[in-house]
Amino acid sequence: MKIRLSAYNEKWVQMFNDEALFLRGIFGEEIIKVEHFGSTAVPGMKAKPVIDMMCLVKDIKKIDSFNEQMDSLGYDVAGEWGIEGRRLFRKGGENRTHHIHVYQHDNSHIHRHLVLRDYLRAHPDEVARYTYIKQELAQRYDDTVLYSKEKKPFVKELEQRAVNWFENQ
Repeated sequence: MKIRLSAYNEKWVQMFNDEALFLRGIFGEEIIKVEHFGSTAVPGMKAKPVIDMMCLVKDIKKIDSFNEQMDSLGYDVAGEWGIEGRRLFRKGGENRTHHIHVYQHDNSHIHRHLVLRDYLRAHPDEVARYTYIKQELAQRYDDTVLYSKEKKPFVKELEQRAVNWFENQ
């Protein structure tokens, strides 16, 4: 899939809100909280225009019972997709609009995602550095797999700075 980076778009917040409302209608009482994270949740950040959403749920195993319904609604049901304890649903096919990451409320991955988002929101200099890296890699790679692989070391360092920032507040 071709890398599509877009300038920050204020409509992303509304797209998140609309989808969160829709997902609450599907998962009902299983959802505890829905969070907007990733690059589209950071004002000023260039991003692939795909809304990353995190649904925190009571029991991750119950989410599997929604797979058929999610598929019938046009979501790609991807299962854990490389992260133990997560369920991933993708909306939009080749022109994806949303990634729905579902975690049980006590999953250890939740913290790093939200801390990174909050760190970037508070550090525009880091947003500029991250945007620059993404633009460079998007020019170099047509494939999202290679783009993501090359971006990973920078993101790991960024996550560590974010965690340190959070712990020192």
